[in-house]
Amino acid sequence: MIKLQSGKVRDIYQVSETELVIVTTDRISAFDVVLPTAIENKGIALNLLSLYWFERTKNIISNHILSADLADMPAFFARRPEQFKNRTVLVKKLDMLPYEFIVRGYMFGSLWTEYQNTGRICGQSKEKPIKLAQRLEQPVITPSVKNDTGHDENITLERLRDELGSEDADAICDICMRLYQACYEHALKRGILIADTKFEFGRDKDGRFVLGDEICTPDSSRFWAAEDWQEGTSPRSYDKQFVRDWLIRNGLNGVKPAPELPREVVEITSALYQTCYQKLTGRE
Repeated sequence: MIKLQSGKVRDIYQVSETELVIVTTDRISAFDVVLPTAIENKGIALNLLSLYWFERTKNIISNHILSADLADMPAFFARRPEQFKNRTVLVKKLDMLPYEFIVRGYMFGSLWTEYQNTGRICGQSKEKPIKLAQRLEQPVITPSVKNDTGHDENITLERLRDELGSEDADAICDICMRLYQACYEHALKRGILIADTKFEFGRDKDGRFVLGDEICTPDSSRFWAAEDWQEGTSPRSYDKQFVRDWLIRNGLNGVKPAPELPREVVEITSALYQTCYQKLTGRE
């Protein structure tokens, strides 16, 4: 067994030529900086929620999950349930695409910044004015390419088609839209709006596209309380926006070395992650 990577949130181990073990930790990052303070039970909430969505969307596209049972994993994990239970999965090893596919259903984040600066959305002019947090007539996909260092780079769909090939790029975009719509409709019934979310894909040994990484978690998505949503405002969220906001208020966003989070911020953030899981799944 080889530890391949210790990322912002996940530790990845290679256990065979075709299998990996992924451990979702309680680490949290914001503004591309890993904070030194862990968020209790965050990794469990992320992992269990991803498993929930993977199961619900496997009719749309297959995913990388092989097992969430520690008994199916090497003894290093199986003998340490207090450390690895509910936060560890055995997955297929994929040839991951170097892209993230962000589906945006609402005017917020970088989409709002682009609109304020240029009056455009994904390069397209809009005749009617659009408000902050307004639902878009149709969701849009804004791909980015993952860089080894620094920020991911936003790219156009045209560049994606040039690099990946038009047929594959369009097929993945179609899958992204279907995934977003399925998850959005379910979350809405549970009182949560998925304002935006990102997907990652890889190819299996047969060259087929497979959904990897995570799906519709508070780390990869912007979750809003549906009852509080109102155009022109920043809705109450069930994700790490609370941490981002605290960093911004205190002038600490992107600062290195990263600051410790106050206990109150840790407790509130932990509760948000767990509440999000409970609301979306109906489970404790």
